This record gives sequence, structure tokens and C-alpha cells, in this order.
Amino acid sequence: MTTQIPSDADGVPIPALRLKPSGSHALAVTATSGRLGPFDPDTRVVALFATGPVFLRSGNGTVQASAGDHYFPDGIWCTLSLGGGKTDRHTHFAAITAAANCTLYLSEME
Repeated sequence: MTTQIPSDADGVPIPALRLKPSGSHALAVTATSGRLGPFDPDTRVVALFATGPVFLRSGNGTVQASAGDHYFPDGIWCTLSLGGGKTDRHTHFAAITAAANCTLYLSEME
């Protein structure tokens, strides 16, 4: 996959990706583990935003989240790699709420 990376005023590449068309996902997060995915096979990076605090886990099509997983606070954008190349590529995210029901938004990047 090739990209045209923008440059700053000194010609230094800015590591930026664009939103992938049809790569927008939303998950209603509750106390029961829910799952997003699978993602486009070419997607290697995703951006996450949650309207409430959640616990996250990435993995394959059977991934389940629990309260012992990664805590993700609400109100911030976070960009994460799905892996690939020399590491296993994760195809799904699972989440459960850490407080009240909320929404987890995920954008595939290219």
C-alpha cells in the first residue's frame, strides 16, 4: 500500500494517514462484551474514540473483552496498529463498559 505523506514547511514528512472510505464503525458498549470487525485486509492502523470509559482487547473474530483488559478513557482520540508484517494482524476489537453504557467509535486509516 502506497501513500502520499504530507510534508511540513521544511520538507520533512508528517506521519499522517487519512480516513478510509467505508471504514467507519460504532459499537454500543455495555457490560456484555461486544465486538467490532473484521476490518479491511489492507487496514493496519485504526483510530478510536469512546464516549465513556471502556476496557478494550484486540484479536481475532472470537476476541472477548473483560475488566482486566486495557482501560481506555473517554473523550480522547487514540491511534493504534493492528499489526501485520512480522506480527500477527488483529482483525477485531472487543469492548465492555468501565462505568455506564457508551459508544466506541473506530475509524480505519490508510
